[in-house]
Amino acid sequence: MPASFLHGVETIEIEKGARTVKTVKTAVIGLVGTAPVEDVSEEYKTINEPVLILNEIDAVKYFGESKAGFTIPQALNAIFDQGAGVVIVINVFDPDRHEDVSKVTKGDIIGSIDADTGKRTGIKAFQDCYSLFGYFPKIIISPVYCEDSAIVTEMNTICDKIRAIGIVDAPLGSSVQDVITGRGPQGTINFNISSDRIILCYPHLKVYDSVTDTNILEPYSQRLAGVIAAKDIDKGYHWSPSNTEIKGIIGVEKQLTSMINDPSSEVNTLNEAGIVTVFNSYGSGFRTWGNRSAAYPSSTHVTNFINIRRTADILHESVEYSMLQFIDFPIDNGLIDSINETVNAFIRTLIGRGALIDGKCSYNPDKNPATEIANGHLIFDIEFMPPTPAERITFESFINIELLKSMGS
Repeated sequence: MPASFLHGVETIEIEKGARTVKTVKTAVIGLVGTAPVEDVSEEYKTINEPVLILNEIDAVKYFGESKAGFTIPQALNAIFDQGAGVVIVINVFDPDRHEDVSKVTKGDIIGSIDADTGKRTGIKAFQDCYSLFGYFPKIIISPVYCEDSAIVTEMNTICDKIRAIGIVDAPLGSSVQDVITGRGPQGTINFNISSDRIILCYPHLKVYDSVTDTNILEPYSQRLAGVIAAKDIDKGYHWSPSNTEIKGIIGVEKQLTSMINDPSSEVNTLNEAGIVTVFNSYGSGFRTWGNRSAAYPSSTHVTNFINIRRTADILHESVEYSMLQFIDFPIDNGLIDSINETVNAFIRTLIGRGALIDGKCSYNPDKNPATEIANGHLIFDIEFMPPTPAERITFESFINIELLKSMGS
C-alpha cells in the first residue's frame, strides 16, 4: 500500500498478468518389487523407501545384481536398455522379516499405512513421492507380482490418485486364448479390468541372461515402461508408445502372427481386445504394438488411447500446480484475466509442440454466480484435443481405364 504522505517518488510493483506453467515430469517410472538388499552395503540398503535411481551404477549400488527370484535388478536392466533414465524404486523384501524372497506376499507389494506414524509401504508409498522428489512416477510397474488381480486393483487405485498409468503382464505361460478370455468374467487370469489407467501386455519376452549364460523369459511390462519413458524424452508424451523398437530382446515367449493388412492376425486380435502385444514380421524387429488401454473395447471414449489419457493428465496436473501462485489472491477482473491468459499461454505452447491440436481456457460468467464468487470460488472451462494415433490407414483404390488416354501423348 502507498504511504499516506510522500514528498517524492515511489514505485509500486503490481503482481498481475500471466505466469509460466511448468510441465510436470512424465518420463518417470515407479517400480515396486524385491531386491537382494542383503548383498548391498548397509548405507544403501532400503526397505519400503522410495529411492530415486538415475543410472545403472546407482541401480547396482542400491539394489544389487540380478539374482534368481528377485524382480528389481532385472527390471532396472530392462528399463535402462530402452534409454529411460528416471526410476523411483520401492523394495519390499526385508531379510529380517522374510526368510527368503519367496515369503514376500501380495500384501507386502500392495502395502499399508501405519496408523501411528502415517508411513506408507509397498505400492501405497508412491503417494509420498511428490513430497520427496517434487514429482510422482507416471508409469507404474510391479513385474511378476502384477500377475495377481489384487495387485492390479491396487495399481489402478494408486494410478487414479497420482494420475499415472500401470502396466500389467499376463501370467507366464498364458496362451492367446487365455489372455483374450481373461478380459471377461469367465477368464482365469488378471486381465478382467476396464480402466484407462491400466495397460495390459502380452507375451513375455526372451532375453539373454549373462549370469546363467542362458536365454530366459522376462515380463514385457518392464521393457514397455522403458519404451514409454524413452519416447517421452525423445518425442513427447503425446506420442503413442506403439510401433517402437523394443531393445535388448532376442525373441518372445510365443511367436504371434503379425501382418499389418490382416485383421485376423493374432496381434490384431489382441489389440482388438485392448491388449498391447509385440509385432515381429520380416525385417521389422520386435516392436511394441497397440495404442489402447484396458478401457477398450468397453469404452469408446478417446481417452482409451494411451497417449490421449496421458496428455490429459499432464495438462491437468501442470495447470493445477501452476495455480498455487494465484490461490488466495483477491478475486477481481485482473485475477480472472491472469488465470485465463496463464492457461491459454500454456495451451498455445502445447499446440506449438504438437501435443495438442487445439484448445482454450475461458471464463463463463453464467457458471460463476455471485453466490459462488462470494464463497471464494471461481470456475474456468478448459477444452482441448490431443492428436490421435494413426491406428488405421485405408486406401480406396479403383482401376480407371480412362487413364489409358494418356498413352502416346
